[in-house]
Amino acid sequence: MFKRTLAILAAGLLLAWGGSAFSQKDIRWGTSAVGSSGHRALVALAEVLNREMPKYQITVQPTPGAIVSVKGYATGQFDGYYGSDIAFWELSKDIKRFKGFKTSMKRQPVQSLWTFTVELGTAIHVRNKDKIKNWHDLDGKALFLGNPPWDTRAHLERAYEALGVKHNYRQVDLSAAGSLLESGRIDGFALYSNGEAAVPPWITEASLATDWAVLNPSAEQIATLKKAGFAIFEQKPEVFKRDVHADKVILLPFYYGFHVGLEVPEEDLYQMIKVIEKNLTALAKADKAFSQIAKDMPGFQRRGVTSAADLVPIHPGLAKYMREKGVWDAKWDSRIAK
Repeated sequence: MFKRTLAILAAGLLLAWGGSAFSQKDIRWGTSAVGSSGHRALVALAEVLNREMPKYQITVQPTPGAIVSVKGYATGQFDGYYGSDIAFWELSKDIKRFKGFKTSMKRQPVQSLWTFTVELGTAIHVRNKDKIKNWHDLDGKALFLGNPPWDTRAHLERAYEALGVKHNYRQVDLSAAGSLLESGRIDGFALYSNGEAAVPPWITEASLATDWAVLNPSAEQIATLKKAGFAIFEQKPEVFKRDVHADKVILLPFYYGFHVGLEVPEEDLYQMIKVIEKNLTALAKADKAFSQIAKDMPGFQRRGVTSAADLVPIHPGLAKYMREKGVWDAKWDSRIAK
């Protein structure tokens, strides 16, 4: 009798343990390459969510670029992804990096959490400051704008196209960007910040190897970019923690987010957003890229959704949060994913 009771208890424990393990859902969350802002930010975000939401276990999976994580989600490789408004724009129009991709899709990416903007510009070596004076002078120059799949590259190249600048793209290892600029093998690289407050690790590393200067577009070029639909942001030079050899830094922002699909139910995503909201101070301390949502989480979601509402559907969990906060627009009702 005693042995039988022990056997029943053991079976019950195994069932309980098995049930607990089975109920935990893994989220393979794709992001950009190690050394990028996206990778650093998702590591910080995953730490909070894994601690606060034991129902889910997030593993951060770096890829060559954010677009790879979007495609990986759409084809079933990842459960979460690092998606931007420019990637969603290309996907919705079946152009550029997404041309012909829709036939491979197994599920539709949706927008579920906007986290920060990335603000793009250009850096050149300081020795060329008097030779390369504006973005038109980049015509024919060898530039590293980020890895081939990166949205930073896509956004900056789109801006160059609007100005008629035909640069020569050079693909280099992130760790070598600074030394290659110093040696003259490239003439410039993409300069950017995240969340208006943070600098990606690879640019910080490049700053140790070379003396770069920001190259701002001219007033005429800024007017052309605005007319083409680009937002303009004036960054504080001190964000880069070095002499940028200019009194202002002109950058072009776009929106980034860490998104999941409908495999994460409405209520679970809503709770996930609430957990993030509760931990915003700690997140912004771990990575300044989260400073924008720490300042105004609801307002930033509204701006992010505005940038992509016509491009990809909106997760119902995000819609629920935005309605609760009074930042939802009824015109988006038809855009909620089903």
